[in-house]
Amino acid sequence: MNLADIMTVIAFSVLGIILLLLIGFGIYEYFIDRTQKQHPVLRNYPLLGRVRYFFEKIGPELRQYFFNSDNEGKPFSRREFQHIVRKAKYKRDVIGFGSQRDFEGAGYYIRNSMFPKLTEELRKDQDTTVATQRYLLIKDPLFTQREEVLEKEESEAYLLPEEDAIVIGEQTEHPFVIRGQIGMSAMSYGSLGDRAITALSEGLGIAEGTWMNTGEGGLSDYHLKGDVDLIMQIGPGLFGVRDKEGNFDWDELLEKSKIPQLKAFEIKLAQGAKIRGGHVDAEKVTKEIARIRRVEPFKSIDSPNRFSEYEDIPSLFGFINQIREHTGVPVGMKIVIGSPYEADELAQHIRDLGTGPDFITIDGGEGGTGASYQELADSVGLPIRSALPLVDEALRKYGVRDQVKIIASGKLFAPDRVAIALGMGADLVNVARSLMITVGCIQTLKCASNACPVGVATTDPDLQKALVINEKKWRVANYIISMRKGLYRVAAASGLDSPTKFKREHVVYKDEKGQIQPW
Repeated sequence: MNLADIMTVIAFSVLGIILLLLIGFGIYEYFIDRTQKQHPVLRNYPLLGRVRYFFEKIGPELRQYFFNSDNEGKPFSRREFQHIVRKAKYKRDVIGFGSQRDFEGAGYYIRNSMFPKLTEELRKDQDTTVATQRYLLIKDPLFTQREEVLEKEESEAYLLPEEDAIVIGEQTEHPFVIRGQIGMSAMSYGSLGDRAITALSEGLGIAEGTWMNTGEGGLSDYHLKGDVDLIMQIGPGLFGVRDKEGNFDWDELLEKSKIPQLKAFEIKLAQGAKIRGGHVDAEKVTKEIARIRRVEPFKSIDSPNRFSEYEDIPSLFGFINQIREHTGVPVGMKIVIGSPYEADELAQHIRDLGTGPDFITIDGGEGGTGASYQELADSVGLPIRSALPLVDEALRKYGVRDQVKIIASGKLFAPDRVAIALGMGADLVNVARSLMITVGCIQTLKCASNACPVGVATTDPDLQKALVINEKKWRVANYIISMRKGLYRVAAASGLDSPTKFKREHVVYKDEKGQIQPW
């Protein structure tokens, strides 16, 4: 028998063994499925039912990449996702052929001017430039790897001039001066890993003129990695400013306020995606996170629904005043609005008490979270375009609008959405999930599992290896700069020389019948 015949026999023998093993495994699984009592499909259709469960398991990926159209996916469609990535990766946002928006449906539009502002007429900082790195696409073939190179690029920062800067807490000892209207919403270290927080901090620092909200998980070393202004959020769990018994630690608060990058505190009453305190699973609570938050490691963390330090608006304002007087920095509050009554009550107390927050962050119900409950995320709290005008109108009604700055958040990932929010009453806007996308998020919706496959929403050191800080930080900077540039572009189209001048009359609403009404 020659070598070819021997190899043929071996090959058939191996195939025969594999076939017998498969048949044996199939018979074993058949009887397991037939006798198990948990799944009716498997009990009636052994083996075939497993095919059903297999496709159910990979269904989200199939829909995301194959079956959903460019405008269907949630929370962000493929078109919206790519819109963010192009800004971050290539610093480009040009499209061809036409918009994919459904113009038959109802929606908000920005009123344009027949006489838009020229570039040289815009009120912006003409001197500050930012050096970043962006990708230049060389080739994008079908079957082989995309060819692109990372190149250095210097561009305008698109900051407000100093005389147009937005000042939070003008009467405080240390007012917070802001020259870019777009910043990072609250995202805690623990919900996001250290590499993600570091990349965000460094990227925002490169972009200049913006800010970073620490989230209720406390101020970490990673938030301080980049040269970026910080708003430290304090939630009902008092993470980062609590003692061993869980009580508010005023000495620790004062120490935090002395950090040069820390510009303001934010009291978190609620979040759009969860009208409750935060939750972090035990496996995410590493020793380092426990140290920062001042809790026990490897134990699940659940914040209370509200602070025990206050129980109504007067006591809330008293708590805010204590923090402001103790630290000398501005203090704001983060809220979710459910009806006009809360907005009116809040504004009336600001007028009657002669005090209140230096800023109010309004989080829309469409906002994101690392972990929440479906019933809270879907149905409790109004979306931003309904909630924002209620607060703005209430503050104006009671004559206290000039005392408070408004920050809006809730899927404001594009310049036109930001412009509409500014027109509806916001002074500034927060973005969160779009910034997560800039550092690698692909919307697997596994934020609560600590199994984020791209190393963003996880503290697992092995998974975090996927996130390269020195590459992703440039994407963060590019995205913020591109957003500010786009915002100036929209302002110019509206006949405004600055995005600070958007007002209610610049927003128009079109209903399903095509009827137009000023908004």
